[in-house]
Amino acid sequence: MEDRIICFLIDDDDDDQEIFSLALSNIDDNIHCITANDGIDALIRLNKEDAFTPNFIFLDLNMVRMNGRECLSEIRKIPRLDNIPVIIYSTSSEQRDILETKHLGAADYIVKPPSMALLEKRLEQVLRGYHT
Repeated sequence: MEDRIICFLIDDDDDDQEIFSLALSNIDDNIHCITANDGIDALIRLNKEDAFTPNFIFLDLNMVRMNGRECLSEIRKIPRLDNIPVIIYSTSSEQRDILETKHLGAADYIVKPPSMALLEKRLEQVLRGYHT
């Protein structure tokens, strides 16, 4: 991965944000992670006129204020983000959640793995799948 990649993580858990950011930096120094604490905060930032356009959006399902499904639906209404992959990043491994979010426009689904090594491996698969 040669160019700087911006990943936007929407997750209300500070520890998950820290682990995710660390995993990305371990994969490649050119990956920059920006975080939002919930879907409402994320949408405010993404809808601003001078809003950044991330290369990837990672989205937790189980958040207060606005859950991941609602946030995903709203993200998919923003035309400039049409080609940006939204990847669900959740503790849920329920097939129903996977199918529902793919139907709503998610490009992929990552079940939060139990170790940093597994997270790095899975993130690398996803990132390389879009930047080959």
